[in-house]
Amino acid sequence: MQEQNTAATSSSSQEWWDQLEAFARGHIQRWLQALLEEEVTARLGRKKSERRAAVDAPAGYRNGYGKPRKLAFTCGTITVRRPRVRGLAERFVSRILPLFKRRTKAVGELLPQLYLHGLAHGDFELALRGLLGEGAPLSAASLQRLKAQWQQEYEAWTRRRLDDLEVVYVWADGLYVKAGLEDSKAALLVLIGALTDGRKVVLAVESGQRESKESWGAVLRDLRARGLKPWRCTVADGHLGIWAALAEQQPTAAEQRCWNHRILNILDAMPKKHHPEATALLKAMPYAETQAECERLRDQFSRRYRGLAPKAVQRLHADWARLVTFYQFPREHWRHVRTTNVIESPFAAVRLRTTAGKRYKRIDSATALIWKVLQVAEGQFRRLNAPELLPLVYAGVQFVDGVKKSTRVTQQEVAA
Repeated sequence: MQEQNTAATSSSSQEWWDQLEAFARGHIQRWLQALLEEEVTARLGRKKSERRAAVDAPAGYRNGYGKPRKLAFTCGTITVRRPRVRGLAERFVSRILPLFKRRTKAVGELLPQLYLHGLAHGDFELALRGLLGEGAPLSAASLQRLKAQWQQEYEAWTRRRLDDLEVVYVWADGLYVKAGLEDSKAALLVLIGALTDGRKVVLAVESGQRESKESWGAVLRDLRARGLKPWRCTVADGHLGIWAALAEQQPTAAEQRCWNHRILNILDAMPKKHHPEATALLKAMPYAETQAECERLRDQFSRRYRGLAPKAVQRLHADWARLVTFYQFPREHWRHVRTTNVIESPFAAVRLRTTAGKRYKRIDSATALIWKVLQVAEGQFRRLNAPELLPLVYAGVQFVDGVKKSTRVTQQEVAA
């Protein structure tokens, strides 16, 4: 008997669990419908079927309901009917359920999230109906409207003023996508900046002709025209276009080359049988505690591989000053400044999108869509370590081997 009761209880629990989402949606639907009714009651000053109590009471009267409207939540789709009101001096518009709204803000944000993770446009409807239910208000036209909205948002974003931003570090890189009818790929030039409060924000997403000096120069001039003040250090890979443009427009700013890119370039010039040992030595260099120790490791590499891989040694020494710039900044920021990982990480998500998209019909469409993906990724950017040091860097305080210069001198004096 006890086993039968246990089995019945288990069956009942399973039944409740299976119907839990439908139960929750039903309650939300009834609650929202009641809230819409209460909004009309508050506007007219009287309940349904109740006459006006005085001549000077608010005008207007109920006039039935509009057509059933499906509204998509992240927990599913519900159906409500908006009460209609007549006899008012101006049109009654619900603040709870505005006109033409078919999905909540959270569902709207879900679409670029799906795009971020590589979902192709043709798969949107299938995926969202699986999440939101068969009654979800989705169509090809609604998705096209959403993409048009992203285009408008992007254009407004490119015109925004930047006077209030205090940018300390900037990471620059180019992303290549297949767009348009040409066989060649279009370059999207991206700048991400670190602010004095530790936040990282996307500063620019612009299409350009490869990563040329002219293309990067146009991006930098546009940022300056919109009020962005000079920053302290730019981190980028080995493309000459960005460095040439910076030399003209920000000649006093520090420049740091990405160690990850440089190490790969050096290994490409070496026989593969030497890669394991060479990689360990190369990777130890940017983690040296001082610039002098880093250069000692460089010289050790040079002596070991001068005869075996002279081209690799030449690449290591080329543009060395840009590789050790990070020693001029706080030690706590080195992990952020040594490489372009800050920008490569969101690029990995963007590449999922570009791989799924295969080829975009228009470059401006690709730019707007990838900008939206980066905007979604921006919400997940990790803040910089030791944000309290960023205002000091922005103010031009000097650091030597990662230590504030004045503090370092004081310590030496004490030791003496």
